[in-house]
Amino acid sequence: MSLQLINHSPDLKHLRDEGLEIEVKGGYLLTHQIPYLNHLKEIKRGILVSALDLASSNRTSAPSNHVIYFIGDYPCNKDGSSIEGIRHESKNQTLVEGVITNHSFSNKPANGYSDYYHKVTRYIEIISNPAKSIDPSLTEKTFKVIDDDEDSVFQYLDTNSSRANIDIINSKLKGQKVGIIGLGGTGAYILDLVAKTPVLEIHLYDGDDFLLHNAFRSPGAVSKTELNDRRSKTDYYASIYSNMHRYVYSHACYINGINIEELKQLSFVFLCIDRDLVKKEIMEYFLLENIPFIDVGLGVNVVDDFLIGSIRVTTGTQLKNDHLFQRVSCGEDLENEYTSNIQIAELNSLNAVLAVIKWKKLLGFYQDLKLEHNSVYSINVSQLTNDEYTA
Repeated sequence: MSLQLINHSPDLKHLRDEGLEIEVKGGYLLTHQIPYLNHLKEIKRGILVSALDLASSNRTSAPSNHVIYFIGDYPCNKDGSSIEGIRHESKNQTLVEGVITNHSFSNKPANGYSDYYHKVTRYIEIISNPAKSIDPSLTEKTFKVIDDDEDSVFQYLDTNSSRANIDIINSKLKGQKVGIIGLGGTGAYILDLVAKTPVLEIHLYDGDDFLLHNAFRSPGAVSKTELNDRRSKTDYYASIYSNMHRYVYSHACYINGINIEELKQLSFVFLCIDRDLVKKEIMEYFLLENIPFIDVGLGVNVVDDFLIGSIRVTTGTQLKNDHLFQRVSCGEDLENEYTSNIQIAELNSLNAVLAVIKWKKLLGFYQDLKLEHNSVYSINVSQLTNDEYTA
């Protein structure tokens, strides 16, 4: 992925062709072997690090930010004084796993930087000139090509995280094998959110086909041609989200006593089915195998020509699970209007958002001061209540 970006971006290719030692890591461009002087007037080598902006999956756009990061001592003039004209901030900062910067510099041309060649070479000029004035043979042009060892789960770079400097927080989600059981509505929105995270694998389970009514309570806009193809839900969604995430797996089946063992491989599961009797068996299996999970649910009824009801997110973990069979219905609810009212996509999506936020809290992405294991949002009073706290 990284070498493709370099090969297809004229500015990055220009840097590499001139012999600069560049690599792309996460959403950052690293330029190695930059000569400079430290405060003792010693010649050192550092690394410039710039967040990347992309015009497409394999081509850069003009940098939106003129600030650049640096790994090394603070660069100095020939007399050992700091180059103050570019000083921005000095602190150790982990931008992405394995990349810890020490300083950041600010030098903004009147019209900004036209491309990354312009940005990188300008900072090299400022940082390296004092060292080169002492030793004219110094150069940053090593002509060393760094192998592309990009192991990202994404089909293209996640520059959203790098722009916000949250790559290291995002990495807390890595390695997870996430299962989503049920893709009727809420489960599909959960997939939409989870596919944008660096989890290792996403496994989809549903035995139904993607039909007309599903289109009105699911993310995106399916075409009539795709509807007429009558594909399984899991195949349909896997084909879409594999455009973004490399490891989305379709399991076009219902979970039952015969295949439930397949879930043993998973790190976390979102349970998004309305067949309550099946839920009980699945939850008991999760408890037996110590697999943390979240069960989602909608309870919607018609009252005086209005829809009222609630959205529930119930979490089960090894630390807290004694509440599950009181909070999650394990008997068929024949009076629930949810099964017949299909145009409630906003409730499905909100249910998914609350579930994914809780999942990210469990992994330390978001701060969690309450440690609740059950949340209910009441629609008609716009109230979110939490209970079942971890002792």
